[in-house]
Amino acid sequence: MDIPRIRNFSIIAHIDHGKSTLADRLLLRCGAVSQREMRDQFLDDMELEREMGITIKANRATLDFDYVPPPNATGKPPPGRYMLNLIDTPGHVDFHYEVSRALAACEGVLLLVDASQGIEAQTLANAYKAVEANVHIVPVINKIDLPAARPYDIAQELENTLGLAAEEALFVSAKTGQGIDDLLNAVVERMPPPKGDPDAPLKALIYDAKVDPHRGVICHLRVFEGTIRRGDKILLMAAGRTYHAADIGKFRPRITSTEALVAGDVGYLFASIKTIHDVNIGDTVTHEHRPTPAPMPGYQEPQRMVFCDFFPGPGTTSIQLREALEKLWLNDSSFNFTPANSAALGTGFRCGFLGLLHMKIIQERLERESDVDLVQTAPTVPFEIVLRDRKVIKVESPADMPGADKYEEIREPIIRAEIIVPARSIGALMELGEQRRGELKKTEYLSPERVVITYEFPMSEVIYDFYDRLKSITSGYGTMNYELIGYRAADLVKLDILVNGTPVDALSVIVHRSKAEFRGRRLISRLRKEIARHQFEIPLQAAIGSKIVARETIKAVRKDVTAKCYGGDVTRKRKLLEKQKEGKKRMKQVGNVTIPQEAFMAVLDPGED
Repeated sequence: MDIPRIRNFSIIAHIDHGKSTLADRLLLRCGAVSQREMRDQFLDDMELEREMGITIKANRATLDFDYVPPPNATGKPPPGRYMLNLIDTPGHVDFHYEVSRALAACEGVLLLVDASQGIEAQTLANAYKAVEANVHIVPVINKIDLPAARPYDIAQELENTLGLAAEEALFVSAKTGQGIDDLLNAVVERMPPPKGDPDAPLKALIYDAKVDPHRGVICHLRVFEGTIRRGDKILLMAAGRTYHAADIGKFRPRITSTEALVAGDVGYLFASIKTIHDVNIGDTVTHEHRPTPAPMPGYQEPQRMVFCDFFPGPGTTSIQLREALEKLWLNDSSFNFTPANSAALGTGFRCGFLGLLHMKIIQERLERESDVDLVQTAPTVPFEIVLRDRKVIKVESPADMPGADKYEEIREPIIRAEIIVPARSIGALMELGEQRRGELKKTEYLSPERVVITYEFPMSEVIYDFYDRLKSITSGYGTMNYELIGYRAADLVKLDILVNGTPVDALSVIVHRSKAEFRGRRLISRLRKEIARHQFEIPLQAAIGSKIVARETIKAVRKDVTAKCYGGDVTRKRKLLEKQKEGKKRMKQVGNVTIPQEAFMAVLDPGED
């Protein structure tokens, strides 16, 4: 198809504002799927995505649309068939990396806003990303069929907040199909066609990759210059490897082979690439014998901000766990894993994730898809340690912390959070911000009823339950988006947990000194409830260095060994009790304490009752 008749666009929005439903409606309207084949969240091909009702991986589809300009219109594109390349993106803050990759393959975006909820935190974050990527933004007000819809007010909010003209906003209902034709016309009329010369040296960007169990790696491409044909000898510039283009094609929405992809096209490439380790997301594809002079800028490596350890549970070996992690990594390279050892839990793997939801999804997929049992430690954030020789090291787990005599200071990650709340909840939010060591930066009103409050928080104070607390104090109307802005020195200490006199590295946490004693008491109080009673007494202790700051004791299981003694000398009873005491003392010396999975998750409890 001619380049002027191609449109590459993405749908971006806050979570649950209707991106996947709108994508379904566009597929149906353009005839990409039939009514018989249609199901909800059609592009969300992962079982977990449909079950949780969220998009985890960006998905794409090529649509054909027959455009008819309005009568007596001037300056409109010519009528005829247009090829629309759609990318549906995730809305959760953990998957902003997927959004930025999708934007690099587009010239325009549909910025979707809920007609009743209005602008939310991720709406702003995604709009700013689109501006940075220099793509054309078309504002779309969705869910106008709801009784509480106020589309004109939301359009005015968009103009006041983001400078998008209120009269240019499109009013649609993805659920009923209202306004869908106007939206498709706007995609053709307002979004610019791609640029590029089909005869220039090939320059294509790999913006995503997955593994097909039968054919190897499938690379998702956006062609910027030149033409790639089936059978071409290609070069991956960053990897420095050459391959044979065995198959190319487009997503309609199922993969459909074509003879060639030209400048402006979005499609896929099979080139007999065996493992995803051989493919770099953001790499440039060109011809081996006629390469492009300069590669594409590519993408930054995703920044993992949450770390936890996975250890094999009962019935699973560390080899099985490694195989399961490697299999999952083939289809989601945004998490990583390295071997880790624990005195309490044995051999496992330290994994890095984009956020807490990402971590939960990886854990769920491991257990479902590979049928492995996991023991998971509490998630932590990375810290920077300044050693005595001024060398700076990054620590991803409290177990790796050097001794207090070996470093000068600890720096914690700081995030800038944009929180949108109803005006009536400002006081409650400020109280929560003070509890979490937040620093208020600015306050802006979107409307008389809604306000954007910008805070700077230590990430460790936000990661566990801040979002749940925010939803609680705002009756469900609060939303938050955050970004890492750097590391800052703080008075932090390592809090060790000793079970039966032995430090359990998997239970250690790094906390602010002002909260260490309270957190220690709270933690061992929780542990006492989670760890079952044994045949001997178990002391639980929280310590900072050699100083014990809290202690609880799990009493031994008692048996009345004197029950059968009746009458006679009291020394008979005393003899039996002494014998029992000696046995328990010996058990304590050699006995191991069984610590359940729930105990390792007890460190998640922030303890703010």
